[in-house]
Amino acid sequence: MSEAAAQPPQSTRLAVLIPFGIVTLIWGSTWIVITGQLGQVPPSWSVAYRFAIGGAAMLGWALFKRVPLRLDARGMGFAAALGMMQFVLNFNFVYRAEIYVTSGLVAVVFALLLVPNALLGRIFLGQRLGRQLLVGSAIAMAGIAMLFIHEARVDPGSTSRVLTGIAITLMGVCSASVANVMQGTQTARAYPMATMLGWAMLFGAAIDALFAWVTTGPPRFDFSLSYVAGLLYLGLAASALAFTLYFGVIRVIGPAKAAYSGVLVPVIAMALSTVFEGYRWSALAAIGALLAMTGLVIALRARRPNR
Repeated sequence: MSEAAAQPPQSTRLAVLIPFGIVTLIWGSTWIVITGQLGQVPPSWSVAYRFAIGGAAMLGWALFKRVPLRLDARGMGFAAALGMMQFVLNFNFVYRAEIYVTSGLVAVVFALLLVPNALLGRIFLGQRLGRQLLVGSAIAMAGIAMLFIHEARVDPGSTSRVLTGIAITLMGVCSASVANVMQGTQTARAYPMATMLGWAMLFGAAIDALFAWVTTGPPRFDFSLSYVAGLLYLGLAASALAFTLYFGVIRVIGPAKAAYSGVLVPVIAMALSTVFEGYRWSALAAIGALLAMTGLVIALRARRPNR
């Protein structure tokens, strides 16, 4: 056995597991918080406010760390494209999906992100999928399927509303996956993370605001404590902090493994719902959660196969 083969995979190291865990915990809580953003403020305006806060925080952090704030033309173009895919399309789809179906169902469907991430990572980044990663993925997807069935039973709704919500969520999944794979490219690595993300969020916020104004009219805001607190949490913790950590993980272990944070997000979302919303677990949901976590462990322990 070679020395390289004897080394544990990067995804089992604390430098990866700690940010991976933080991101998963934060994003597991956002689904409940987002429901509090759906009210008198149109979703597009809420998305615009969120990333204006996140982008300003990222550039402020870069300034504090004395990281250059200026990007060249290629960098600005990359930031604009990243902002469109991640902070415009993805989040507008997610916020609108929660109008049609429960946040739990949206979180479960979004866990499918690992599929396009793996496929696009293979096509554009040349990252092969080893047998252990495929086995872990299959086990995790079986768990996600059980969680999906459980959530669909909890919130059956009308067939048309459920299908509409799922379709909108899947569009968000696809746009997020493109953004994830972009972070694994050499272009992304050529620029400071804080600067790139800051500009991407501000580009996204500007486009979100333009779209919101055209489709819903002038800005609207909710000055209630719950809305403002939720907005600050989503802008600072769930955007500025979480995306910095998540994209950093992608650069180390690739988009396929990084997407496994989404496998645990529905489990955490359901656990938080148990505490704050009186959510009741079924045997199907418990088995699904156990399978999802088992698949996660197997996949993260998989070594990257040789090219």
